Amino acid sequence: MNGKRPRRCELWASLLGIAPVLLLFLAFRAYPLGSVFYNSLTNWDGLFRHDFIGAANYIRLFRTRYFWQTLANCLVMFINVPIQVFFGLLVSMLLYEKTLGWRFFRSLYYLPQIVSAVIVGYLFAIFFSYDGPVNSLLRSVGLGNLAVEWLGARGTAISVVITALVWINIGWQGVLMLGGLSSIDPSIFDAARIDGASFFQRTFHVMLPMIGRVIEYSFIYSVAWTFTGLFPFIYSITNGGPGYDTTTLDFLVYQKAFREDSSLGEACALAVLLLLIVSFLTWIQRRISNRANEWSD
Repeated sequence: MNGKRPRRCELWASLLGIAPVLLLFLAFRAYPLGSVFYNSLTNWDGLFRHDFIGAANYIRLFRTRYFWQTLANCLVMFINVPIQVFFGLLVSMLLYEKTLGWRFFRSLYYLPQIVSAVIVGYLFAIFFSYDGPVNSLLRSVGLGNLAVEWLGARGTAISVVITALVWINIGWQGVLMLGGLSSIDPSIFDAARIDGASFFQRTFHVMLPMIGRVIEYSFIYSVAWTFTGLFPFIYSITNGGPGYDTTTLDFLVYQKAFREDSSLGEACALAVLLLLIVSFLTWIQRRISNRANEWSD
């Protein structure tokens, strides 16, 4: 009996210790997730109507063309992920090697990251408007036939959005990769140089394998961000247009909830589907990464 009492006291002490964190988790994570899932099964207008309709919202979404089009738009915008990772690696390597002016460029490359995404979006919308600086530059150098309404067609509008995503994320990717490079013992690179390894050999056989986990984190985060973090860019650059040609799933949630018919039940269903898609893609990336690590070992 004497041995059980201290253990019981330790149990209660440990429960009291995690109680604040547990309450915060339930209040700000578990309850909102449960509420969104329940509301996705209802015909909710945000105020009074709250009729339970089961999976009708999900069935309605799967039968609409704009849902599949917005999903396809997200998949197309995935192209920004390898591009920003590549340029982030390139910037980090130049900074790590301390090339001429590296202190100035270190601040310059990170500058877009501290600017509001909405401001960046409006700047790109102005630059790529029909009478904007990009078309004016093309006309001034005799390439007026290339001056088009960049935001008026699906292909060019998505290209402008992807360009904005890459531009704003190069600095963040560079800092992330530079942190990974800084964790490598410099003597390893010195040994590779002494052994006669060229710059490309040091890059592909020393540097990249040793920051593999950093690159893995970058890809996982960037893929999730491509599905969930594009709202300010879409809102300020194209507003989802023309039509649904640049609308993403997170922007469609906003449209369904606050623009069209205040169908918050359908918006909640979209949010649940978005969570499932991001979770599935993250799981796939983790499986591929773990399998690659097993093969390398």
